[in-house]
Amino acid sequence: MSGKPELKGRAARLVRLLPTGPGQAARTPFVLLVVLLLGGGLICLLVLNSALSEGAFKLDDLQRGTKNLTDEEQALQRDIDAYSAPDALQRRARELGMVPGGDPAFLDPDGTVKGVPSPAPGVRQPAAYTPLVLAPEAMTDGPTPTGR
Repeated sequence: MSGKPELKGRAARLVRLLPTGPGQAARTPFVLLVVLLLGGGLICLLVLNSALSEGAFKLDDLQRGTKNLTDEEQALQRDIDAYSAPDALQRRARELGMVPGGDPAFLDPDGTVKGVPSPAPGVRQPAAYTPLVLAPEAMTDGPTPTGR
């Protein structure tokens, strides 16, 4: 006798379905597959983490640039506000020789004058002051469109 009892009937058929060879050969590919999957997963995580870190650095640089541009915009807006303040405009106008105007006079479409025209106060007029009025033809460099 071989030490194993003889099986009959249904038990004998079931025993034939069980593998009889060594079981170590089937484990090696499975272990290799698991190691490759784990290694691939770790490499994918490393690449993903690197990409996220790079994006975070770019975002930080862009936010810093936005802050610098916002600060510059605010400084320029302060300069504009300072230059357009009424007292600054008046001071620069006086430096250019401008004086405040008086009450204006208006021309009606029929040519009549409403109001009393007068020179601005503080302007020194020459003794024989006559305003220079140029005809439209004198203001162009070349011949007029009519060909005259």
